[in-house]
Amino acid sequence: MSTLEFLLDALDATRERLLVAIEPLEDEAILEKNVAGDWSIADVLTNLTAWESELVTGLSKLDQNKRPGKLLDALADPDNFDRLFYEEVQNRKLDQIFDDLQLVRVQLEDWLSSFSEGDLTKANRYKWFDGRSLRDVIAQTTYLREENFLPAIESFAQTWLDEQDATVADLIPLTTIPLSSQIEPETQDEDEDSTN
Repeated sequence: MSTLEFLLDALDATRERLLVAIEPLEDEAILEKNVAGDWSIADVLTNLTAWESELVTGLSKLDQNKRPGKLLDALADPDNFDRLFYEEVQNRKLDQIFDDLQLVRVQLEDWLSSFSEGDLTKANRYKWFDGRSLRDVIAQTTYLREENFLPAIESFAQTWLDEQDATVADLIPLTTIPLSSQIEPETQDEDEDSTN
């Protein structure tokens, strides 16, 4: 398996887990705070998009043999990058969040295919990464980051669904039909059948 195939498989696997976990949730659940730390699922999605977007910009710079300055700044101080981006994207509509998540992923996959095996795997190919391969930088900023959020999101989603099921069960009254009111099926006598 090539490095590109490995990366694409890893990206697909974590994204599928994420989307399966949140698919049954209503908007209010996706917007609820304190799912992953202080963040809502919507906050996590915008953060994943921000990192992938910065990576896409960085890949574009690398393709031009230029220093990916903003990506390097984000890698050097991820907490600051998260904080700054979080402040910028508050009150975004969910439709836009999901559209951006998908759009950036498509752009990322397109860019990945433009790098050779050596570009992706050689540790010293890009001097700005201090001996790390591009593959490692891609992993750190994409699927490994997404994997870190998955346990909290999956746990929240399951709890939320369980609570919704319990609420629905509380709303549906349990009714029983007394045995005396059950209707017995009609039977015909053999004599009646023979006379007809």
